[in-house]
Amino acid sequence: MLDNFRQILRIVFRALLSNKTRSFLTMLGIVIGVGAVVLIMSLGAGAQHLILGQVDSFGGDLIGIMPGQSEEKGPPAMAFGVQITSLKESDGKAIADSGIVPHVSAVTSYYDTSVSAYYKDTSYDTTLEGVSGDFLVVRGAEVESGRFFSDEELDSVSAVAVLGNSVATKLFAFNDPVGKKIKVKNRQMLVIGVLEEIGMTGFSNPDDFIFSPLNYAQKEIAGVDYLSAIQVKVDSEDNIDETMEIIRGVLRDRHNIDIPADDDFSVRSFRDALALITTITDAMKYFLAAMAALSLLVGGVGIMNIMLVGVTERTREIGLRKALGATKSQIRFQFLMEAVVLTLIGGLIGLAGGALISYLVALIVGSMGFEWAFIVSAPSAILALGISALIGMIFGYYPAKKASNLNPIEALRYE
Repeated sequence: MLDNFRQILRIVFRALLSNKTRSFLTMLGIVIGVGAVVLIMSLGAGAQHLILGQVDSFGGDLIGIMPGQSEEKGPPAMAFGVQITSLKESDGKAIADSGIVPHVSAVTSYYDTSVSAYYKDTSYDTTLEGVSGDFLVVRGAEVESGRFFSDEELDSVSAVAVLGNSVATKLFAFNDPVGKKIKVKNRQMLVIGVLEEIGMTGFSNPDDFIFSPLNYAQKEIAGVDYLSAIQVKVDSEDNIDETMEIIRGVLRDRHNIDIPADDDFSVRSFRDALALITTITDAMKYFLAAMAALSLLVGGVGIMNIMLVGVTERTREIGLRKALGATKSQIRFQFLMEAVVLTLIGGLIGLAGGALISYLVALIVGSMGFEWAFIVSAPSAILALGISALIGMIFGYYPAKKASNLNPIEALRYE
C-alpha cells in the first residue's frame, strides 16, 4: 500500500515537472487566492491591534460622553458626521460635582474645530481643541515648557494657547514658542506652554492640536455654545458601571428626558469601545477575507481545465498503465493527487508571499511610529492550506474520474 502510494507520488511529480511552466500557471490562481486571504487576515489583525491599542491607551478608568443617541452596541450619531448640539458645558460641571456623581476623580469638556494656525510666514492646518476642567489629569499629559491654563483663564475667553508637540515644531522649528503669538482665524493667541509628546491616543494625536480655554474656542473662534465631548475619569474601574448609570440619570434630569429611548447623549466606557471596535474589525476582516477567497474558485476552475487538457494529452499513457494492470481507482487517485499537490504547492507559495508582504507592511508602518503587529496565526495558515487541498480535490475529481473511465484499448489507439 505504502509502496503503491510512493510510486503514484513519483508519477505525479514527474508529470508536473515535465511541464514546469504549465504547472506554475495552473497553480497561479491558488497562489494569488491564498496569498490574498493570508495578507488580508494578517493586515486585518495588525490594524485591529493598532486600533485597540490606541483606544486602550486612554485607560480602563475613563468614561466618554458624546452628543446624540446611539444603539447599545453602535456608534453615536456624531461618528457619522452628524452635528448635534445637546451637550453643554454646564453638563460637564454637573457631572464634576462629587455630591451628585460619586467616584469621579476628574472631568474635562471639549470643543474641537479645524483651523489654520500662522506664525510669521509659517502656517499649519490643525485642530483647535477648547478644554475645561482637569484636562491634564484626564489625558495624562505633562507640560514640557511654559505652563498650562490657570483656573481664571479656563473660566474666561482668554486668548492663550498651549501647543501640542508637533504643532510647536512645525510652526517654530527649534525655537521656543512660549511668549510668542500665533494667529488663528485672524485672532492673535499668546502661546503660554508646550505639552510633552503624547502620541496617538484613540483616533487622534494631541501632538497635532492647539489647546485653548473652552470658552475662547466656543465663543471667539466657532461662535457656538455646545460641546464635542466630555471625558470623565473614575477613581476605580470597579466603579465604571455604577458611575455611568448615575451620569445617565443626571443628564436625563438636566435634559428633561423621561424615557431612555429619547436620550440625546451617549455614555460609554472605553472598555465598551474596545468590545465594539473588536466586533466591527472582526466582521470587516472576515468579510474581506471571504471576498479574497473567491479567487480560489477561479483558480480551481483553472486547475480543472488544465487537468482536462492533461488527460487528453496523456490518453496513451493512461491506456498503457491500464494495459499493465492499473485499476480505475489507481488512475483516479493519480490524477486527483496531481490536483491536490498543485494546489498545496500553490497554497504554500501563497502563504509565504502573503506573510512576506504583511511583514514588510508591518516594518513600514512601524517605522512611521505606529504599533503595528505582524500577525500570521497558525489557524489561519492551516485553514488556507486546507482550503487549497479541498479546492484541488473538488475541481480535480472530474478530470480524475474521466481519466479512470477511459477504455484502455481505445486509449492505446489514440493519436
